[in-house]
Amino acid sequence: MKTYYLIPLLFLSACSTTPKLVLRPQQPPTPNAEGVRYPEVLHAYHVGRYADPNDDLIMHEQHVVYRVEENTRWDFHPGPADRNLPAVPSRDAAFAPAPVNDSIMAEVNSQKAATAQIMTQARTLSAALAQFQTALQQTKTNLQETLILRATVTAMKQRLDALESAQGQQPSFSSSTTTNEPPNPFSP
Repeated sequence: MKTYYLIPLLFLSACSTTPKLVLRPQQPPTPNAEGVRYPEVLHAYHVGRYADPNDDLIMHEQHVVYRVEENTRWDFHPGPADRNLPAVPSRDAAFAPAPVNDSIMAEVNSQKAATAQIMTQARTLSAALAQFQTALQQTKTNLQETLILRATVTAMKQRLDALESAQGQQPSFSSSTTTNEPPNPFSP
């Protein structure tokens, strides 16, 4: 009977063992360095034999000189879509509806009212400008007529002066006699 007690213990021990799991440490995926930063640019220069410029007693054998032409820098261009970043769909603003709330609607209405007021003032200004243009044209016409009248008055004044000077050179006649008889020398 002792053997029967051992059989359930075998089943219990079989159930209690767990399979061995092999855990291998995994490194998180590294981002693609090519998509994040530009690499540095190196350039190799082959230099021949030369004398040291600081000391004439030293000669350098030919060798290669490496120079960093451009340092690394960040890549600001948008990368591929497979990164673990939330995808932002690009949309054309012309086809997207405008966001609407009370403050935006109030601003739109105030802009509409301001535009209507400006349009009314523009019409009033253009009407005043048209009146000013007609008044200016009439003033120009009046100025031309005034110049013509001034020239005419000046010409008449010159003729009148010429007539008066011509009359001053002729002998004066007495108008007291009404007949053609010679004047009486004894009359007062």
